[in-house]
Amino acid sequence: MKILVTNDDGIEAPGIQVLADSLREIGEVTIIAPLKEQSGVGHGITMQIPLRVIKYDKNGKFFGYAINGTPADCVKIGVRNIMKDAPDLVVSGINHGSNTAINIIYSGTVSAAREASIMDIPSIAISLTNHAGTDFRFCGKIARLLAKKMIGKDLPKGTLLNVNVPDVPEGQIKGVYLTTQGKSKWDDVYEQRVDPNGRDYYWLTGNLTVLDSEIETDQAAIKNNYVSITPIHFDLTDYAAYEKMKSWKIERLMD
Repeated sequence: MKILVTNDDGIEAPGIQVLADSLREIGEVTIIAPLKEQSGVGHGITMQIPLRVIKYDKNGKFFGYAINGTPADCVKIGVRNIMKDAPDLVVSGINHGSNTAINIIYSGTVSAAREASIMDIPSIAISLTNHAGTDFRFCGKIARLLAKKMIGKDLPKGTLLNVNVPDVPEGQIKGVYLTTQGKSKWDDVYEQRVDPNGRDYYWLTGNLTVLDSEIETDQAAIKNNYVSITPIHFDLTDYAAYEKMKSWKIERLMD
């Protein structure tokens, strides 16, 4: 099993090391990750500057390939140019902080897995639900078990699995839930501040407005100490609206 491992926190992030080590128990791992942190870049790709591929060493040994681009760039160039054969699986993470509800839209971690799904490669995005979390071992275990579970399964084309793991000791995990994407969202504020030179700048902050209470949603599941696994797709069509708008006679818009 050939596995491409990537992330959005950058090739130096501790989560990617734990993820790669765990997945090596079931396959051949190639690490291709951003050179610098790319959190919140969504599904951006690099078009205006040249991409560089750097062979990256850690502790005197080859670790992986670092790209001066986005997580989606890493998957694209990894599959098309770096790996000799297309991977059987792409796993993105382990992310610092949850990727549930509206966060999925902004997440570079999820976007890397989504890029793989666009290329018809099975993929997983996995996150530890605490930005300050430091113990990624259980996340690595979940990624490995899920990767093994996916072997031979007929996941629909274009679908990826978005996984969120509560940042609690393994003994406090209540179980695993198959979930839907929640509707919780951020109440964002750009806080105005002053730098040491007296110039104004703005810093994004805010609070999560929790709108999910049913355990079948990703945000509620993790709040109740369940691992959340959500199948998501890049098709953004609102099919209910599509059916409703047929009565608008859009085809006559220019009559």
